[in-house]
Amino acid sequence: MSYITSKLIGYLRLMRPANIITAIADILAGVAISGFLTEVYIDSLDILPIACLCLATMGLYGGGVVFNDVMDADLDKEERPERPIPSGVISRTQAIVLGGYLLVVGILAAFTVGRISGWLAVGITITALVYDKWGKHHAFLGPFNMGLCRGLNLLLGISIVVPALMDYWWMAFIPIIYIAAVTNISRDEVHGGSVKRLRITAVCYAGVYITMGVLAFLQHHIWIALPFIVLFAFMINRPLLRAMKDPSGPNIGKAVKGGIIALIAMNAAWAAAFASLPYALLVLLLLPISILISRMFAVT
Repeated sequence: MSYITSKLIGYLRLMRPANIITAIADILAGVAISGFLTEVYIDSLDILPIACLCLATMGLYGGGVVFNDVMDADLDKEERPERPIPSGVISRTQAIVLGGYLLVVGILAAFTVGRISGWLAVGITITALVYDKWGKHHAFLGPFNMGLCRGLNLLLGISIVVPALMDYWWMAFIPIIYIAAVTNISRDEVHGGSVKRLRITAVCYAGVYITMGVLAFLQHHIWIALPFIVLFAFMINRPLLRAMKDPSGPNIGKAVKGGIIALIAMNAAWAAAFASLPYALLVLLLLPISILISRMFAVT
């Protein structure tokens, strides 16, 4: 493998490309929730602001996870020496430059859509860096902090229609709870964990997909959204139940990976509930892409 190829792969591993696909799905779901795709906006529909928000989340998520590896470099020398920084493929300075560049691109791309979108991007950046440096070390605040990143990302998509934020700001709590539940068990993916922690996550999961069903019903799109909700529930519960039977590190790692990738199915359900079946299927097309990339690059 050449030096340039090795570096490129190292940078991609730092950015978690499979996870970035899930962040794009957040934006597309937020766009659906905002009403941007309804007849009210259809005459002036322009894919440019959607593309800019997708670029923004790519930069924000990519930069956030790069700085996570920068902060964890010393710990990874012991627990995950194969990662790009501890293995020496990418230096800490190079990672800092990459992460900083990605965050700046993400913020600037969001500001091209509007001031509210830009400030949400700033909020996501701050929240991600707080998690990277301090948040993940706290048992309660860590999961909430990580969930807040996802909740703000959904709002970033909704911000394409600013008035919609006043109506749907509270929906950020759904990904906050969900990702907090995923993060709650991610702490045990190296050394294994307890069944009690997994059961708490299972209860949170149930609350999330039941809430999704209720909201889809209220939107009068329950039968369109239901297959996506069922797929979401299957994707998160299958590996979780296996981990509950055997809470070993590898099984918990698979449950965490499944929980992250399943975000695309969750976002497809939102698209079905608030927009249309074709748009939901378009979002769902990101799922096989993310799964394929996750086989080449680690998700956690």
